[in-house]
Amino acid sequence: MKLDNLKAVAEMEAFLAGNQPIAFTVAASKDERYKFVEGILKRFAYSRLKRRDKGIVIQFLRKISGYSRQQLTRMIERHGERGELRRFQKTPNGFEMLYTDEDIRVLAQLDKRHNTPNGLMVKKLCERAYHEFGDLSYVRLSAISVAHIYNLRKSAGYKKIRVHYEKTKSKKGVHIGERRKLDRFTLVDRDL
Repeated sequence: MKLDNLKAVAEMEAFLAGNQPIAFTVAASKDERYKFVEGILKRFAYSRLKRRDKGIVIQFLRKISGYSRQQLTRMIERHGERGELRRFQKTPNGFEMLYTDEDIRVLAQLDKRHNTPNGLMVKKLCERAYHEFGDLSYVRLSAISVAHIYNLRKSAGYKKIRVHYEKTKSKKGVHIGERRKLDRFTLVDRDL
């Protein structure tokens, strides 16, 4: 028996009990699964079923579609409100990248030439390179914000091009690991 041949809730119940052999393929895409769920809901007139039969349909859909009970409940509710079940893409396509890999490369070269100056200085250098000297590689960087310069410096593309190391600086007067005799005044007298 195939899933398309299911006509009664009793056949679904037999499938769930494992008594009935059924040949089926699980839908790969989300859109196909939504269509499958909608088809089952329409074929069995879900809204007109008795409470027990509704539970069997939900168990069947959980097993076949892979959706959780809560997801199916939301889908059934949407199907009841609209009469159809459509998938709404919640995630946007993302933001368009304003600064390209070429811009990051130019920024890394600028930092190398000027020994990694602060963000405001880099902004002014980029503005000057574009407006006064007409260098077209600074077109987008001339309008960059100071804060975004630091974001680009943290990006993986920037770090591949330019790695900046600084020696660890200890606090003034603190010498970790230095062996010397303790001062008399640095000892804490606990007997007081």
